[in-house]
Amino acid sequence: MSDQQPAKRRSRRPRKTLPADAPEVVSPCVSVCQMDQEAGVCKGCLRTLEEIATWSRLSNQERWDIVQSLRDRRQ
Repeated sequence: MSDQQPAKRRSRRPRKTLPADAPEVVSPCVSVCQMDQEAGVCKGCLRTLEEIATWSRLSNQERWDIVQSLRDRRQ
């Protein structure tokens, strides 16, 4: 059935909890700020508009989670 979207692959990489004393997770921005309208992510850093807009208000763990998910998006 070609009308159906393929199932999203789940990462087999376990998500880790960031230690409380971990250094601040820096922004993955690479100064290529163009949105891919089809994919809904930045062509440079692969974050969504929501992830970009809320980055400065996120906890270090939330930032870590986003960075981990970017590895999956690159594939």
